[in-house]
Amino acid sequence: MSEIVKVTLPDGTQKETARGTPVGDFVREKIGQGLAKAAYVARLDGEPVDLSRPLDRDVRLEVVTTRNPEALEVARHDAAHVMASVVQKLYPGTQVTIGPSIEEGFYYDFARETPFTPEDLERIEKATNEAIAADHPFLREEVSMADALALFEKLGEGYKVEIVKDIAARGAKTLTLYRHGDWVDFCLGPHGPTTARIGVVKLLSVAGAYWRGDPKNPMLQRIYGTSFFSKKDLDEWTTRMEEARKRDHRKLGPALGLFMFHPYAPGAAFWLQNGTTLYHLLGDAMRRLTRKNGYVEVKTPLLFNKKLWETSGHWGKYRENMFLVVDSETDEKLPLEDRCTQSLKPMNCPSHHLLYAMQKRSYRELPIRYHTQDVLHRNEASGTLSGLTRVRQFQQDDAHIYLAESQIVDEVRALVRQIDVVYKAMGLSYTAKFSTRPAVKLGDDATWDRAEAALRGALEAVGLPFEVKPGEGAFYGPKIDFDVTDSIGRKWQLATIQLDYLAPDRFDLAYVGDDNAEHRPVVIHRAIYGSFERFLAILIEHFAGAFPAWLAPVQARVVTVSDRFNDWAAEVAARLEAEGFRVELDHTSEKLGAKIRDAQLQKIPFTVVVGEKEVESKGVSPRRRGGEDLKTMPLDAFVELLRKEGAAPY
Repeated sequence: MSEIVKVTLPDGTQKETARGTPVGDFVREKIGQGLAKAAYVARLDGEPVDLSRPLDRDVRLEVVTTRNPEALEVARHDAAHVMASVVQKLYPGTQVTIGPSIEEGFYYDFARETPFTPEDLERIEKATNEAIAADHPFLREEVSMADALALFEKLGEGYKVEIVKDIAARGAKTLTLYRHGDWVDFCLGPHGPTTARIGVVKLLSVAGAYWRGDPKNPMLQRIYGTSFFSKKDLDEWTTRMEEARKRDHRKLGPALGLFMFHPYAPGAAFWLQNGTTLYHLLGDAMRRLTRKNGYVEVKTPLLFNKKLWETSGHWGKYRENMFLVVDSETDEKLPLEDRCTQSLKPMNCPSHHLLYAMQKRSYRELPIRYHTQDVLHRNEASGTLSGLTRVRQFQQDDAHIYLAESQIVDEVRALVRQIDVVYKAMGLSYTAKFSTRPAVKLGDDATWDRAEAALRGALEAVGLPFEVKPGEGAFYGPKIDFDVTDSIGRKWQLATIQLDYLAPDRFDLAYVGDDNAEHRPVVIHRAIYGSFERFLAILIEHFAGAFPAWLAPVQARVVTVSDRFNDWAAEVAARLEAEGFRVELDHTSEKLGAKIRDAQLQKIPFTVVVGEKEVESKGVSPRRRGGEDLKTMPLDAFVELLRKEGAAPY
């Protein structure tokens, strides 16, 4: 065996090094000190690895530096390890469970009878940052399952023992351990070089969390935190989070009369008058956009027999997330599971496949585009429910497109145009991600090869830049996901375009081609808002509740200087309503200043003042919600202004 290995860099250049050279040493010696200082982890043939991993074969190397978001994700997992080690030192007898990085931070779950207090968090945060500064290296070790089991049994880590046994039961022969100082945990890694590279940690909160998300299991204590490579980055994030708290849709929603929740219907919103208006405005705008682009709107049943979900594959792979319903005609003596033969639909696609198959189809009809805004239900764990961003009942601006393989590029191009129209109307910038086959999937690799090549080819033909996300596709096909950035810099995953070669086979879908033979269509699943609920949560926070005039539930409120002017105020409101605007009339006995302040607090775009001079001139004096006084103008002029600013952009 050669003692020299060849390392191929991202630009295609090759360098040689001695077999067994650690990645970090290779980068320092063969590429340069600058990159070595910035390096946090690496990828070998696409696999994430520590910088200490030896180069033992010819390989493609990609260095992941602290400028890459992937490095920060790893650093946050490193921080979770360090925090857990500190908690066990400060509070002996505490058991550790799991501690992953999450979006914008990390958490670790602990088994401890005494609740952590805010004072405990301050103590843990201080000690964690001190432990980080100690600069302990992260050391990787691979051990047998028997040795791992013996280690965690000796440490008294019952939860870790349970996880190790589960991993062994799935056929694993070895387990990867990571140590820093005298503390050890197991995980796949990778980890950064040393604790000092993590940066700075801030702990955020404590919450309850059931072990493995099951309410039947013990309640654990989950400590949330975040970390950044620099204090400056942490300070900027903290400022952004303070602004986010002011914009929290869970507070603004009820305050602006948009929605509320009740414990009798967990995860399902009660839409108030203004919220219902906003919901319909978004729905109607999407209907206009889909009609312009050749879609037909359809509705399908909410409840289906399990045979549909068995055909689609959801019954086997998604059943725990579905609301199952007992069939009243089944034998009551049967076990409950056998009587639950129906389900509320958690997604629309299988029902649309049925709809497509109800008629014989010709190539001349393709693409066939179904759009729907039906209600869906998913059985999310109660502990994960959060305002409108994680719910059990929701609607999607859902569409399924049935087309020939040759039509994929044109259709993806049209979809990207529609996404661009919607997000620009909202002032949202966006980026695209291309997600490939996951580990758990339907279909064979040959089918996935075709699907991935077709969707990637469409992206490249459209000219849209994209990031590849290996293994993050849907279980039935690859997809393009769109991340939007809101007004305070947060990213949200929203639109999706998913290419499906499998459903047509499972549902035996066909069309007659110009050769009079039957052919399989392909299916594109697409959503632009995603769920209305989550999209509205994002918009509430993006606009801080101050929606543009076209989207505001109330576009103008007419207020009077005194009761003497109520008649003209009523005429103004009636005229505006007749023009199709959403108007309120405030003729209460409150002082004018109080009326204007209340309208501004409700974030209504225009407050229309009516007093003596307005009555005399048959005009109005509008004020923008930011306080700008537009002075007295003829009512017709204000109608034109509101028509211009209140026009829906799509």
